[in-house]
Amino acid sequence: MKPITWSVHGALTQWQHGPFALAVVAALIAVAYWYLRADWRLAARGRRWPSQRTAAFLAGLVAVDLALQSPVATFTAGYFEAHVVQHLLLMVVAPPLLALGAPSTLLLQTSSRRVKSSWLSVLRSKPFAALTFPLTVWSLYFGVMFAFFLSSLINRAMHDMALMDAWNLLFLLGGTLYWWPLVGLDPVVHWRMSHGARMVTVLLGAPPEVILGLALLSAGQPVASMYTLASTHAGGGLLWISTEFSTALGFIPIFWQWMRSDERAAARADARSDRQDELAGLAPEGEASAGSMPVTGAAMATAAGEPTAWEAYWRMRTGRVPARTAPSRRPAPAVDRTPARPDT
Repeated sequence: MKPITWSVHGALTQWQHGPFALAVVAALIAVAYWYLRADWRLAARGRRWPSQRTAAFLAGLVAVDLALQSPVATFTAGYFEAHVVQHLLLMVVAPPLLALGAPSTLLLQTSSRRVKSSWLSVLRSKPFAALTFPLTVWSLYFGVMFAFFLSSLINRAMHDMALMDAWNLLFLLGGTLYWWPLVGLDPVVHWRMSHGARMVTVLLGAPPEVILGLALLSAGQPVASMYTLASTHAGGGLLWISTEFSTALGFIPIFWQWMRSDERAAARADARSDRQDELAGLAPEGEASAGSMPVTGAAMATAAGEPTAWEAYWRMRTGRVPARTAPSRRPAPAVDRTPARPDT
């Protein structure tokens, strides 16, 4: 690309219109249409898809478009700072937003049985397990980043835009694989982490990016031929500072999901306890009738024909006694009242 001098007018108007940029826009529109259509399909069934998931997913698609088609991509031809912004959009901003949209869960809830089976077979396959292996993910996320910025690869890629487009897609893939198990709501079949392990992983991911930023900030020559040394230093400083923000922001959805999981676990425990109490013949405290039986184990073994405490409480509330859900009592055996004859 021909370098363009920075200006406010250029920052608003210099959008990419090449084949790759137009293909990206078409793909993003198709994905957004599928997501919204699946959301509406759930609504037609009377099921509500959280609006915050939809907003996060659409924001992630916008971030991808800003990185690959907006003036950010245009200014990468002359400013390394723009290249760092593009890198951050593809690896730090878009992937966690897309993961928070839970597209895999939405696909499984709205697609046909054939599509569900095909997608589940992909998620459970050995190649996908190898691709999502933690060592592979860290190599695609941090290893590729170091190899690109600290070698001649960036200079070569900037002189061959088709190669640069391939690198950008690889950055997006690495960011998606890295952030999906950390902040995503979709289940990861092979490599699941607790919320504590996710937070530790976010902390461990900060030092490599800080080291990369410091290396660029202290470089003695431009990172590529089209960039100045001052632009290289500015980009390194931007990468260093942004790492602190990305680490802090990465904690927010993980901590929120942790709190929600505890609340859901407590609600499930309460519901399970209520079911057990109901089956055991317990009425809610303070609502039992005055004549109800004491809550003891003997209450479940009353004589045949006499209502249990659970039945008395249910009759008080509804006016009838439904079929028992607890194990039914067997009728008492008949008593032989024939006088015993003396032995002869």
